[in-house]
Amino acid sequence: MRAAEILRTVDQRPWAPPNRPWAMMQVWRNLLFAHWPLPAATIRDLLPPNLPLDTYGGDAWVGIVPFRMTGIHLHGLPDIAPFTRLLECNVRTYVNVDGKPGVYFFSLDADNRVEVEVARAWYHLPYFKAHFAYAFPDTPSDPADPAVLDGATRYSVTRSDRRLATGTFAARYRPIAPPVQTRQGTLEDWLTARYCLYTTDRRGRLYRGDIYHQPWQLQAAEAEITQNTLADAHDLRLPDTAPLLHYSRRLDMVAWPITGIAL
Repeated sequence: MRAAEILRTVDQRPWAPPNRPWAMMQVWRNLLFAHWPLPAATIRDLLPPNLPLDTYGGDAWVGIVPFRMTGIHLHGLPDIAPFTRLLECNVRTYVNVDGKPGVYFFSLDADNRVEVEVARAWYHLPYFKAHFAYAFPDTPSDPADPAVLDGATRYSVTRSDRRLATGTFAARYRPIAPPVQTRQGTLEDWLTARYCLYTTDRRGRLYRGDIYHQPWQLQAAEAEITQNTLADAHDLRLPDTAPLLHYSRRLDMVAWPITGIAL
């Protein structure tokens, strides 16, 4: 999908997209949202002091989100094969600045060292190098791989970057219902219809990075999670309860450069 197709309708976006050229395109594939509610005070204490926590029904939510990127394209530059794809798993929560709800990342683990360092330098995002093992149902490494014969994704990530304590997320997950567009006001929409990210630099200055995509088409999912310690490095103790699970087969998106926010 081209950027013009992604941007053809923006009615559902709570505020207008930036009036400047986009910076990057990405395609998100085989994505799992695994979410847990936590007490708001627990998460608020872990955020930068100038970043207001967003809550739903009084609870904060933490997500573990494994997926793969394809079609990574920088505006105006040719595609370079090693940098057009990425494996990523992020640990995230939700914030709201000036009425613009967004995502705050505690960490983003990825498999390409160059892209990790570029994202840290250009976007001030907490990317870390990690090792991955995987099998996807639409591009299995072995067509007879039992992990993907029933439409499941097998995904394992172990953080190897020495700038943060190690951790692992390992799961086998798959959709169990047809895709449905999220409805405004629902928890599913609140968790996923986020059209920006927030981050801070080393001096504590706050930045917003706008993104855009068409509405999510989410599927109810099931997952067998065998290891789940990526969040431990942030003093996040996820409850020992079943997470809320959603799956997305594909979503095309565009992103703009980050901009500083004066509060």
